[in-house]
Amino acid sequence: MQVSVENTSALERRMSITVPAERIETQVNKRLQQTAQKAKIAGFRPGKVPMSVIRQRFGADARQEAVGDVIQSSFYEAVVEQKLNPAGSPSIEPKTLEAGKDLEYVAVFEVFPEFTVAGFEGITVERLSAEVADADLDKMLEVLRKQNTRFEVAERAAQNEDQLNIDFVGKVDGEVFAGGSAKGTQLVLGSGRMIPGFEDGLVGAKAGEERVLNLTFPEDYQNLDLAGKTAEFTVTVNTVSEPKLPELTEEFFAQFGIKETGLEGFRTEVRKNMERELRQAIKSKVKNQVMDGLLATNPIEVPKALLSNEVDRLRVQAVQQFGGNIKPDQLPAELFEEQAKRRVVLGLIVAEVVKQFDLKPDEARVREMIQEMASAYQEPEQVVSWYYKNDQQLNEVRSVVLEEQVVDTVLQKASVTDKSVSYEEAVKPVEAPQAD
Repeated sequence: MQVSVENTSALERRMSITVPAERIETQVNKRLQQTAQKAKIAGFRPGKVPMSVIRQRFGADARQEAVGDVIQSSFYEAVVEQKLNPAGSPSIEPKTLEAGKDLEYVAVFEVFPEFTVAGFEGITVERLSAEVADADLDKMLEVLRKQNTRFEVAERAAQNEDQLNIDFVGKVDGEVFAGGSAKGTQLVLGSGRMIPGFEDGLVGAKAGEERVLNLTFPEDYQNLDLAGKTAEFTVTVNTVSEPKLPELTEEFFAQFGIKETGLEGFRTEVRKNMERELRQAIKSKVKNQVMDGLLATNPIEVPKALLSNEVDRLRVQAVQQFGGNIKPDQLPAELFEEQAKRRVVLGLIVAEVVKQFDLKPDEARVREMIQEMASAYQEPEQVVSWYYKNDQQLNEVRSVVLEEQVVDTVLQKASVTDKSVSYEEAVKPVEAPQAD
């Protein structure tokens, strides 16, 4: 077998392969002999059909199958011989397929980029530290109470945070517009659910009262037919209900599945959850800074095949997340290209760090991570056992731990500064940069 390789770009390779005719004929004859043993042809007993008849009847199909298999096997042999690492399937261009002649074809494919990860010293990381103060815990308890707010009918004028049951009809230029009317809808004043001015215009209203609101839709309103237009809403208030926060009782605690009894027991469990969230938030922010640094200091070219595959994965995820009757391939690829490129590049860089530093998942850290996750459940021992009985889930945890070890490896050489902050600042999500 003859092989020659041409570098057509940084990652693309054009490999010409010639396979001796004898290898093809051997495969063709092997298939024809197998066919002869089971072929049923009128006038001949099974297994007694002359080879000339078998060749005439099945020769073309046997050759087609043989050529396909030989191309597949010879391509694999060639990339091993040339020490190439293809990223995706090759595009095959047949040159000579005639019987009795050597098989010649060209395989065009991309290879994984070859690089050494460097620049750890140029990466800067700000590592936050924080504690859950009693004030943070008190604020969280209030959040939990508000999340479980119930409303009771009040015989008074509406205030912000009250829930109103309303009927309304909206008109533009005197005509009722689609989606602008509803009956018996529940609206919490101050929630920002309606267009600006709608909720403010109902403050002070009482049950049974009708109000007419003249409002203007925002210029950037999602329905372009209404954007910037003036509308008249006739609103009837059916009921006014005031919010009632639940008391911190055993009944309230039971809603969260917490075994500990009493206020102090509840506070202890909530604090544990907050501390768990705090650890994860700090760890995540450090990891994101490390990954951003690795991207900045290690620019590499991305194989188109890997980028395309990642775009397809993100399309499927988007459809699964948002639902609807849309097919993944109907979503524009451009929507996902930037995110896909980041994922692919980071995947290649992380894999190279693992290889360069010969990293392997620390099984003690794997168990520690599983126990951390399990501690959020009522029966943590069962959760730990479940992970160790499911190889797929266990390997996913090992991958996360391995990524953490990559982060630790970078941090040993990176420029790290520690900063003490409040709990709220530590857990606050990082805002995405605004587009120009």
